Amino acid sequence: MGDYTKVNLKGDVDDSAEQHGLAPELEARFASLPLELKESAVSYQRFAPNHRLPFGHRHQDQEELYLLVSGTASLKLDDEIVEIEQWDAIRIPPETMRCIEAGPDGCELIAFGAPHVGPPPGDVTGMKPDWWSD
Repeated sequence: MGDYTKVNLKGDVDDSAEQHGLAPELEARFASLPLELKESAVSYQRFAPNHRLPFGHRHQDQEELYLLVSGTASLKLDDEIVEIEQWDAIRIPPETMRCIEAGPDGCELIAFGAPHVGPPPGDVTGMKPDWWSD
């Protein structure tokens, strides 16, 4: 038998947003530990329409790649707002402060990260509540 790990992101991975009181506007399923990833990280995130994460953050070492699989969203990356739509992929270096806001139909994304830095919060630094204010 081959050496692999299979999980269903929606059925087999706990919703961290629910555990931290951020549901139902956010669903966040961090699959790195269930998948036994050693070199990378992956998560599934679903945002309700017009929902914005209540904090910005950056990483010490982990580069992230966001792949928007449905809907539209805006990302605040340092001082710039970047609009993304379905199937857009965007690389975010560790030191860039980031926050996401879903568009009017909400959004779903898969976030990939490397290197693997352990379970959330991993190597998150500079987490700032209400960093993206209007």
